[in-house]
Amino acid sequence: MKAQIGQEAPPFTLPSSNGETVSLADFKGKTVVLYFYPKDMTPGCTTQACDFRDRIDDFSGLNTVILGVSPDPVDRHKKFIDKYELPFQLLADEDHQVAEDYGVWKLKKYFGKEYMGIERSTFVIDKDGILVKEWRKVRVKDHVEEALTYIKDELES
Repeated sequence: MKAQIGQEAPPFTLPSSNGETVSLADFKGKTVVLYFYPKDMTPGCTTQACDFRDRIDDFSGLNTVILGVSPDPVDRHKKFIDKYELPFQLLADEDHQVAEDYGVWKLKKYFGKEYMGIERSTFVIDKDGILVKEWRKVRVKDHVEEALTYIKDELES
């Protein structure tokens, strides 16, 4: 199943930074902001995570949960959460299957080298499990605000 706007979001079950296994179905009845990012502790990923952290009360007030996903293992996620006091779960997609289901596992280039990795992307899944919004090739600056505005204006109106 591939991610498609207006369709049921691809289901997943992944190990979480809180030591539990988390499934998308666990959040039925809530809006989910599912964001994929390349790597813990890197500058862009840290900025993005801290931006979500700084607006967590606004998202929570809109019955919305934030879930971050990267190929990093749970232990690395725990260190990232502890270092930056992140108040949401990070999920370990080590085999990048969920990233593939959402179409964010891509061929990337960096200084002439090609490799497979996460294309920074964010998805909004409504309380019924329907994928309602996506941002691909996300630029970190102002992105969290854009996601929050979308939820306020489109889902809460």
